[in-house]
Amino acid sequence: MKWVTLHRPKIDHIACSWFILRFINPNAEILFVSYEEVNDFIGRDDVMLFDIKGAEYTTLNNDGCMFDVFVRKHQPENPALEEIAHIVRGAVTGSFHFAPQSAGLWAVVMGIAYNVHSDAEFLQQSLAVFDGLLTWETRFRKPLHKYSEYKLMEVFHRFITQKYGDRAKKPVWVKEIAAIVQDEIDTSLSLDLAALSEKLPANPGSLIPYPDFHTFGEEIRRRRIEKAMQLMEEDKYSLTEVAYITGFSDLGHFSRIFSEHYGKTPTGHLKTIRAQKNKEEEE
Repeated sequence: MKWVTLHRPKIDHIACSWFILRFINPNAEILFVSYEEVNDFIGRDDVMLFDIKGAEYTTLNNDGCMFDVFVRKHQPENPALEEIAHIVRGAVTGSFHFAPQSAGLWAVVMGIAYNVHSDAEFLQQSLAVFDGLLTWETRFRKPLHKYSEYKLMEVFHRFITQKYGDRAKKPVWVKEIAAIVQDEIDTSLSLDLAALSEKLPANPGSLIPYPDFHTFGEEIRRRRIEKAMQLMEEDKYSLTEVAYITGFSDLGHFSRIFSEHYGKTPTGHLKTIRAQKNKEEEE
């Protein structure tokens, strides 16, 4: 069986490919294809598509990343894979507060991607990373904070912000953080709280409970959406390209976050932009 997804895979696609080889079919052939080649595989009995148009496995209408879809479908009662899913989700979305290991996974896999010369080599070298992560989860990991506990911490920070945020005089470095975050959004999109705390006189925990920042993950997502809107205004890129440029794992994830922020889909927003431009040209 051939498993097919788009070329230039991200962490999510590599994680899914590892899952396929380790938990579905060890003899599977993983193919990374271009947009132009996708139609050659649609409808074939010997092909399974994932995270691509016409695929059975997709993030559309699902809460989470592509790896979550595989785990829920094939290994829903596997606690080790559930924990790995939290780590992968944090690495994919840049929400490193999901799990302490998310930043490390992102760093290692992106480092491999930079050093190799093909998608197949990228996958081959990354398999050992996920094998090691699974071994650590099943044999060496001690009980740590669960994902639900991290979400409770976010809720607590939000409560503190709402209750005390307006009364507290915000220090000067709050504005400096905004500038640093914007700079990172325009470059690597990899900023984390530890990096901020090194640049400013503040510990990581103190950066969250200020009204301007909501939670750190929310602020990063908001800035990414703003950057995406700028790119859509230029109308030089497809929506999939906009999603990848601004750091989203796939178009489905980008569409959900965009809709949550603006109440309409990226497609709808792009149509509005084009209609407005056409109207201005006619006038």
